[in-house]
Amino acid sequence: GATPRHWAAPRRPVDALDAKGDALAVLAALGVNLDGVQAVPEPPAWLHPGRGGVLRAGPKVTLGVFGELHPRVLKALDLEGPVAVFELDLGAVPEPKRKRRGNPQLPAFQPLVRDFAFVVDESVAAEALLRAARAADRTLIERVELFDVYRGKGIEEGRKSLAIAVTLQPRERTLTDAEIEAVAQKIVASVAKATGATLRG
Repeated sequence: GATPRHWAAPRRPVDALDAKGDALAVLAALGVNLDGVQAVPEPPAWLHPGRGGVLRAGPKVTLGVFGELHPRVLKALDLEGPVAVFELDLGAVPEPKRKRRGNPQLPAFQPLVRDFAFVVDESVAAEALLRAARAADRTLIERVELFDVYRGKGIEEGRKSLAIAVTLQPRERTLTDAEIEAVAQKIVASVAKATGATLRG
């Protein structure tokens, strides 16, 4: 086989180091700490002598082998070399250590979402508007997201509409309609002051 095409390097035949790298990548994905893995140049008989090795975690635990197939094996399988392979013993792979986690702190009150659409000059960055909305009430506003940008019919030339969704997360009790409206007015005022926006009718 050969290595994949890459703009920075020509293709070349695969070798034992490629197989070793792939084996280590799989072990890392399985949660193995590679700092404790050693490559010992003692390949089994079916691998090319001097072009392979054994992956060990300590002196007694063999995680797998890697290297190029022995010419005798290539001939028996009617393959053109070189062929690089690896084999892992999944039964020998230690279970990854899991971090103990406490019980997640779920909010006691249901969040609510209010949508706003503002008309701003074309030069106004969406992030500036989002930042102003967040700043309106840092206690109750959990998240602000842009979900629509509109230019066209009903919007003046050189201006655009930015629609945002604001998530409010009550901390101590359910918000009343009057409290929700008060936060909404603070958002409109904060955005207008920072960006010159007007609320789209």
